[in-house]
Amino acid sequence: MQNVQTCSFNILLVYPRFLDRSFWNYKATCEATGARYPAAPLGLITLAALLPRDWNVRLINRNTEELSDADIAWADIVMTGGMLMQQADTLSLIELIQARGKPVAVGGPDISSSPHVYAKADFKVIGEAEAITSDLVAAIRRGERTGTFEAEKFQVDVTTSPVPRFDLLKFDHYLHVGVQFSRGCPFTCEFCDIIELYGRVPRAKTNAQMLAELDALYACGYRGHVDFVDDNMIGNKKALKRFLPELIAWQKNRGYPFEFSTEASVNLADDDELLGLLRAANFFAVFVGIETPDPETLVATSKKQNTRRDLTASIHKIYGAGMFVTAGFIVGFDGEKHGAGRATTAFIEDAAIPVCMVGLLYALPNTQLTRRLAKEGRLFPNHDVMLDDAGDQCTAGLNFETMRPRQDILRDCQSIISDIYDAKAYFGRVRRVGLLLDCSQQHPPLRPMKSLREVSGVIWALSRLRGAAGEFWRTLFHCAIRNPAATISVIKLSALYLHFGPFSKVVAGVLEKDIAAPVSKWHGMETARQHQAAIDRAAAFAEVEQRRHATG
Repeated sequence: MQNVQTCSFNILLVYPRFLDRSFWNYKATCEATGARYPAAPLGLITLAALLPRDWNVRLINRNTEELSDADIAWADIVMTGGMLMQQADTLSLIELIQARGKPVAVGGPDISSSPHVYAKADFKVIGEAEAITSDLVAAIRRGERTGTFEAEKFQVDVTTSPVPRFDLLKFDHYLHVGVQFSRGCPFTCEFCDIIELYGRVPRAKTNAQMLAELDALYACGYRGHVDFVDDNMIGNKKALKRFLPELIAWQKNRGYPFEFSTEASVNLADDDELLGLLRAANFFAVFVGIETPDPETLVATSKKQNTRRDLTASIHKIYGAGMFVTAGFIVGFDGEKHGAGRATTAFIEDAAIPVCMVGLLYALPNTQLTRRLAKEGRLFPNHDVMLDDAGDQCTAGLNFETMRPRQDILRDCQSIISDIYDAKAYFGRVRRVGLLLDCSQQHPPLRPMKSLREVSGVIWALSRLRGAAGEFWRTLFHCAIRNPAATISVIKLSALYLHFGPFSKVVAGVLEKDIAAPVSKWHGMETARQHQAAIDRAAAFAEVEQRRHATG
């Protein structure tokens, strides 16, 4: 590696593969639209913008293209890293790159939560990149080949974050491109790692800064779906309400080149002004964390914000603002009642939420939940290690000793996923959403040929999907007749079934095997003490539930 301060360096950014068996890895939907993967790697192209302008930077996304020996040979240093679901491939990359004599720098949320997992990395970048990339750059210029750089938590001024290097992306590889307005969330959910990584005081970019990012994306020729990747976009409502009117004007002046999606807490439904602004800015979808419809469980896990409203009415109100809702649910909380699976399925049907991420509770590294379970002696060995064939939380959760019988939790999760992704049930919810959505003010991005190819590809693929074709055509005609303005949204929701229909069957099969597995084989439960403790807890929980059931 070069060690002269004035030299330009060749930097290879490599985005690791996500686990194949994942809720979010909806490649079948991508293929139908001509894309290769859902989302572009925003973190790495932001890092690219933090590097010196005279350095040569290339990007390889292992989810969409191959990493060759020639790519590695070109580089002076390789930079990689990502989330927990990319951990296995990141560790493989470290070995591959070092075997070819090149140093590797690892950053991202997973190393920030579990730095010990990445002990073999040459450079470890822990925390938000804006605070420490300059230190990494200085070390590289000095010719150093190892180092650890750790940012002070929650201190990054996001108004100094640069415009991401959108020019490094191959737009045709992705369903959507991401941008970020704010970091952090004001709530205290016990199981969530966002507040541990980014804090409880959401930090927002300036209006001018955010519009400059959209200008850069627009100038690169991109049109279509842009996802605001904020973990809770409404965490800083004041800043968001200052920004949205300028975003609305920006969109209008350019003929609405983008349509937006994001993630937000369900209290979005309480704010009519905010719903109206999001609608006018051309937002069409929002992901909401419901977790469970049981108020007692929500309180126990510190998600009290979901107990202060009628959740079904809140979801329907968001539909009335022209945005369809996708939602997250978790099975396996302490204190979860008998019949939790049936209650969750009933809620999903009542609220008419087609796409639901239903996962097993996973004690994420460095969260309140993990710290509590550690004190109680309930965490499994290697609880923060994600094996390559593990799958995501749909099948690889419960990395701790549960309070109620593990088989019951697995059966609940299996029944929810099997029931809600039955074709008849899924498209029944899509039809109801098609009636509830008010899309009269939406502006599809002007890209007629690309949109036509995407729609025709989805229709062709769904028409050939065994067990779903009839339900899809029924749903499409129903919406076209009853609420034609919502047809595009209905097609988008239908397209996601190309992944979730087959994926749900895979998950149900994996859970069936786990249900049949002996207790001592689950996720590293190796000792007799752990085995007996799990049996004792299960018996005690069953006795309590039996008494509760007997008394009504």
